[in-house]
Amino acid sequence: MTPKPISVIRICFYAILFLAAFTAQAQDLDAPIAAPNQTPPPGTTPWSAACASVTFNDYWVNFTWGPPLVNSDNEFILELSDATGDFTSAIELTRDATQNTTFDFYFQFQVPADVRGEGYRMRVRSTSPAVTSPSSPAYPMYYMDVNSGLTIRPQGQADFGDGTAEVCDGNNITLEVYGLSNPETYQYNWYRSGTPLTETSHTLTVSQSGMYNVEVDYGTCSGSGNTLSNIIDVTVGSSLGIAINPPAKTDLCSGETVDLVANITGMGLDYQWFKDGTAITSPTLEDDTYTVDASSPGFEGDYQVEISGGTACLERSAAISITNAGDFTVTRDNPANVVVLPGQTQNLSVSTTATSPSYQWYRNGSALPGETNSTITVDDTATGTYFCRVSLSGGPCASTSIDSETTNVVVPDSLEIVAGYATAYEACVSTSIVLEVTQINALDSGGGSTDVTSDLLSSMSLQWKKDGTDVSAETGSTISLTDIGENGNYTVDGTISTFNATSNSLSVELLVNETLTISSTGTVSCGVAVDILLDTTTLLTGESFEWSRDGTFISNTDEVLTVNDPGTYQLAIDRNGCQLFSNEIIITPIDDDLITLDPAGAIVFPEGGNRTVNATGGDSYRWYDADNTEIATGSSYTFTTEGNYTLIATLGACEIIKPIEVEYLDTFRVPNVITVNGDGINDVWVIPNSYSNKPDVTVILYNERGEEILNQNDYQNNWPEASMSFTRQNMIFYYKIMNAQEVLKQGTITVIR
Repeated sequence: MTPKPISVIRICFYAILFLAAFTAQAQDLDAPIAAPNQTPPPGTTPWSAACASVTFNDYWVNFTWGPPLVNSDNEFILELSDATGDFTSAIELTRDATQNTTFDFYFQFQVPADVRGEGYRMRVRSTSPAVTSPSSPAYPMYYMDVNSGLTIRPQGQADFGDGTAEVCDGNNITLEVYGLSNPETYQYNWYRSGTPLTETSHTLTVSQSGMYNVEVDYGTCSGSGNTLSNIIDVTVGSSLGIAINPPAKTDLCSGETVDLVANITGMGLDYQWFKDGTAITSPTLEDDTYTVDASSPGFEGDYQVEISGGTACLERSAAISITNAGDFTVTRDNPANVVVLPGQTQNLSVSTTATSPSYQWYRNGSALPGETNSTITVDDTATGTYFCRVSLSGGPCASTSIDSETTNVVVPDSLEIVAGYATAYEACVSTSIVLEVTQINALDSGGGSTDVTSDLLSSMSLQWKKDGTDVSAETGSTISLTDIGENGNYTVDGTISTFNATSNSLSVELLVNETLTISSTGTVSCGVAVDILLDTTTLLTGESFEWSRDGTFISNTDEVLTVNDPGTYQLAIDRNGCQLFSNEIIITPIDDDLITLDPAGAIVFPEGGNRTVNATGGDSYRWYDADNTEIATGSSYTFTTEGNYTLIATLGACEIIKPIEVEYLDTFRVPNVITVNGDGINDVWVIPNSYSNKPDVTVILYNERGEEILNQNDYQNNWPEASMSFTRQNMIFYYKIMNAQEVLKQGTITVIR
């Protein structure tokens, strides 16, 4: 049967309109929206706030999108904004690569552990092609890692006690969250007798009576967090004005005591004493006096008393500062270890901040008669352990004394000199180096070592040696080497008094300060047919040298190296035992892509027409037909007959061969209407032979819902099969014809039955 002309025209018109929309627009991605939980059995109500925890973290969103289809390698990615809806640092929640032909599906995701806020939004990205959906409405989202009741206490207490606290009028106390790791990282809701307060930190300053408690601020999810704390019942009492009576003295000498007495006594109160803010007694009835004993180490500090019980509210006094009248310092001014050489002396000394001090030196624990100055001189007969006792010679604390740190005075059995590299050094890489005396050690008979560098270095006679021979004029603590002629093994001799010492040996292998350069006649290898020469301006005659390719030795005899293999080439010359390396020359294989054709690929034109192809990148060109007959020598050629041709381009000494396929253009187009009425005319969809029967061309068909119904390489012009049924009079299908790189053709097919 043949359709009426007006019906065919109307169908084609609508197909053209649908195709225009299909091809002119990218995929239509809708904003994701909260969905009922789809974990079997699925729910019926979408979530309005994501209140996740370690025991529940399973959420779903619904996502829809529209044609055209995405590419087969596409992935849909669900992303989350920050708490303000900003996607600058979007968080990937999940991705799905299995829904590329499904226009309506669900994402399942978990709330990340660091998410807490009211304004989170979601969006979906496709990767191929790259398209981003609008953002979703804002959702409250919280990961409730704390989901049990908090505990609070008055700051300074061990726990919440009996759940009560008292504050004196005009003062305040601080309540705090405790027993929670890093409580300062959360926001909180504080309440007084059920009324919300404005404070959001983990502490709350309280000056009013009321029943206080707190919970973690999980916003909309706060009720689900179950974090509401215990209650602290705060009452306000009247202040009694507690203070410490001015003591007899506040500046104590060692051994002295002073009583601190509260100004309120005999009222049946509990007293607790504090030093530097830390309790030093327990609350005790009528304990209104505390004795400071200056013979106890660390007695200095700020003292307070706190009262409670009876009719008094909890109240702490102002602080009284107790100081140490005999507080001074003693400093040892010499090293901890002092070496005395035979016939020499050394001075030991101390300094102090004491006023009018007296001094007494001790050796091995015994006082030295007459040694009562801040300095003592020792010689090689007076080895041992020394210290100085500094005492106050007057004032209220005259008996106070402090001993200095000890000094160990030794006479060595021998000296040891240690030499080292003063700067970074690498053998046969460094071109200069400084050697130095790094340390001088005094060795005793038991093998003990004492560093005496600072004591002896400036007074010791030094002599540097190379390979056992003195280096002229090198008698300092360092020696600078800058020439390969100075390579060798170095030591330094040291002499002082009756002691002689020779250092360890340092090997020096400097590289000559010289540049070795190689050059080549080319950097592109054409194979064995063409040689490349590598050469250097440095004279190699009589020298020991090596050529290498990719780090592997290839020759030590060729002053000019002939190569034709790709690789990295380098020359090395022996310079006084070290290898001097040249620059590297990289030779690459010839690249066929250096010669380009325009147009590239198969050359197609209508039979009876022609097409010109231009070649670039070569030095000369030769064109050949299928019979291998040369037909042209220019950089371009105009083809008039289909067939297989060859271009040989010369580039330097290399030849690059480019095959060219020329074919006639099909004389008909891809049809967009077929009539499946069984009359043998236009019953199947026949496409041009440039697309059909091609293993590297894929034909894909979709129905009007975007579902793929055919995906076939090497299409045989045989759709639809005779057994295929069509449910309506006129149906529209969509097609894509593509190769591995691109879509060659796309459009609609109207099937009329």
